[in-house]
Amino acid sequence: MTSLKETLLQPGKRPDVLKDAEQVLNEEVSSKGGLTGMAVKAAFAIVKAIKPGIIHESIDVLLDEFVGKLEPFYEAHEQNKSAALPDYFVLRSSEIADALLSITDARAAKSKNGTMRKAYEKLRPQGKKHVQDAMPRVGRLVEKHAP
Repeated sequence: MTSLKETLLQPGKRPDVLKDAEQVLNEEVSSKGGLTGMAVKAAFAIVKAIKPGIIHESIDVLLDEFVGKLEPFYEAHEQNKSAALPDYFVLRSSEIADALLSITDARAAKSKNGTMRKAYEKLRPQGKKHVQDAMPRVGRLVEKHAP
């Protein structure tokens, strides 16, 4: 079985995965409602205003680590295949969210950009819920690009 890293991070595929990952993030942010949604959308807009292109750059920088954290879940799914990949990711959403957020938590703690760090810290308490909510889209993205 080809690993998720070998599949998603190969040079010919990476640009498409990045484009789709950015679309997933934009769709997730757009789908947020209520006061929390307003806060997420505002923070997202601030980040994009501070440095245009930062979303794409950030996804590119984080992609290898994210794929690494998704790999064991993907492998477990491939061994069992009791559900479609997006459904499996939903079933394991709490664990996957913890794994992915461990990456951004570590990076935020090291950030020298105070504005970015404050924006992250403001949104982090709701972060796990938002990442869990994204699992159907994340699962579809992986399913689309994986063998």
